[in-house]
Amino acid sequence: MVLLTGGAGVLGRALIDELSQDFRIVCLRHRTPVNDRRVREVRADLLEPQLGLRKREFELLAAEVELIVHCAAATNWKSDPGSIRRANLDGTVAMLDLAARAGAPVYHMSTAFVANPLAPEEQERFPGAAAYLASKTAAEQVVREAPVPGVILRPSVVMGDSVTGRIAGMQGLTRALGAIVKGQVPVLPGAPDARIDMVPQDVVARAVGGLLRGGVTEGEYWLTAGAEALLQREVVDSCLEFAEGYGPRPHPPRLIPLESVHRLLLPLIEGPTFPESLRRRFHTYAELLLVFQRALPFESSLGSPHCGPALSKDALRQALVRNLTAWSTGRGGMRAPRRTQQTSPGAARSTETRELAS
Repeated sequence: MVLLTGGAGVLGRALIDELSQDFRIVCLRHRTPVNDRRVREVRADLLEPQLGLRKREFELLAAEVELIVHCAAATNWKSDPGSIRRANLDGTVAMLDLAARAGAPVYHMSTAFVANPLAPEEQERFPGAAAYLASKTAAEQVVREAPVPGVILRPSVVMGDSVTGRIAGMQGLTRALGAIVKGQVPVLPGAPDARIDMVPQDVVARAVGGLLRGGVTEGEYWLTAGAEALLQREVVDSCLEFAEGYGPRPHPPRLIPLESVHRLLLPLIEGPTFPESLRRRFHTYAELLLVFQRALPFESSLGSPHCGPALSKDALRQALVRNLTAWSTGRGGMRAPRRTQQTSPGAARSTETRELAS
């Protein structure tokens, strides 16, 4: 049996799709129910002794568990830094304690961006992101030092599904890309050739499933696009091309070198002359893109044994467009595409008549 944490999240739901045909799955959940008939849910609290369960419940759970996939994490960088660290570090320690009781290996979901340490100035300006990266780095170390087998998994930014584009929850980077489509982002931090490493959720889930089925119980795996990652200018161009389906192509955002972002732009927008809504929006986008861009490519384990196929740049472009398409139909997305908007009522009635007559 596989014990999964974070089953209600983006990766958790993709992992249920991937694993449910071959494994029995029990999901530990705290506040948000999973509501999936393919899994059994156990309400628990990773920050409480014995997960907040009665002694007998905890012992029965430990007796059942054969594999642990730990995906639950605090990812809201607006939260208190101390609570982020407790959730991500202490929650991992709790899973390792359960694994020791069960004699089960742990598959720990970290992040590739542990390789992107923030500069002191960035840590001070973005305490939530700094706490997240520090907690993930510390959690990896406790997995390495634990007396149970452990696999460290490092996905980059997780996109929606590569085929449908759908994603279980709207993430910060999706909102940032949507704002570019809408022409609401006049400037962006970073160089045109900076890499924005994104990986579809089903690709990450497939790699994790391959490692479980292959019996891999140790090692560190980079679930990233690596050298195939899209460049920032390619991501922006894809967003602007997508926007043309809904109207005139938006003016492209100006890309600002990182040193200018810290020295000039952020101090400027944090002044009293900028509207609060604009200040919050740009601060969020700057935080995301400063963390999620990188000059050198990540390592990538995709394409290696038990880790699923490697990604190509063309496949990533297609996945990005499908993600934008799924975003555009949701809340806060776009209006109807341009073709639909330009159809006159008379033409629409004529088309409907032909379809009914056929």
